[in-house]
Amino acid sequence: MRKQIERVTLLTSVLGVAILAAPAWGDEAASKPERIALWTGKTPISKSAITVHRPAKPNGASAVICPGGGYGGLVMGAEGHGIAKWLNKHGVTGIVLQYELPRGRSNVPLRDAQRAIRMARANAQKWKLDPKRIGIIGFSAGGHLASTAGTHFDAGDSKATDLIDKVSCRPDFMVLVYPVVTMGPKTHRGSKRNLLGGRPTAKLVTLFSNEKQVNKNTPPAYLAHAKDDRVVVPDNSRDFHAALKANGVASEYLELPSGGHGLNGYRGPNWDAWQTGSLRWLAAQKMIPAVASDGKK
Repeated sequence: MRKQIERVTLLTSVLGVAILAAPAWGDEAASKPERIALWTGKTPISKSAITVHRPAKPNGASAVICPGGGYGGLVMGAEGHGIAKWLNKHGVTGIVLQYELPRGRSNVPLRDAQRAIRMARANAQKWKLDPKRIGIIGFSAGGHLASTAGTHFDAGDSKATDLIDKVSCRPDFMVLVYPVVTMGPKTHRGSKRNLLGGRPTAKLVTLFSNEKQVNKNTPPAYLAHAKDDRVVVPDNSRDFHAALKANGVASEYLELPSGGHGLNGYRGPNWDAWQTGSLRWLAAQKMIPAVASDGKK
């Protein structure tokens, strides 16, 4: 299997982001997942929410998880809560994002993803998170949302009355699994239609073609894609990885020999390979503690 898997790694990084050592939080038992509305008030703008899965022994790292579904639905199980439980086994807090579906309103999912990152950072002390190790993970169209959050962010509004809006929405890392990245010719047509509408302008297509939005401040990324994916072609990952490399951003791309879209139904050696590989990469990026060669602590 190891010989069959192509690994392309960029070792350099110009981010210069300070990484705090993981605090010791004790051995308390994992708490029940907590669902929290993203938007509150008399007239909340949507019913979007996050579900926070806390590990028994948190290491301070966390990730907002964006399920796929072509921007027309949400695969909340295998690509949401299942991922959170896997992260919990490795001490990472999993924050599952139930984002509002766009129906042609291109900024709606991004607004929710940015809010989720800000909420995690604003609640870092309460949730026992390191505010400099908050990442984002996405699958398929959720990978597009995650890569959008990683290429469209701000430092927060210091004048905001909402404390959450004061903090940055930049993720500290991205993990993108069979992601939609581009809105150009190599895109997934259903995702593009659902996100941008039937007749998007060229400017809008470019804005949400995330391989064209990468710069030196884009957070590092780990990508995984099956060579035989016919739903979302692997050029989405290849081109994003190349853009990161061109801008000096740390990136690793794992191209799997088979598995198609969904990697054989979220199981088997190819599914295991991206999980093991991403943990090793996160450890190399100092986002989580070092892991053993098999991806286990």
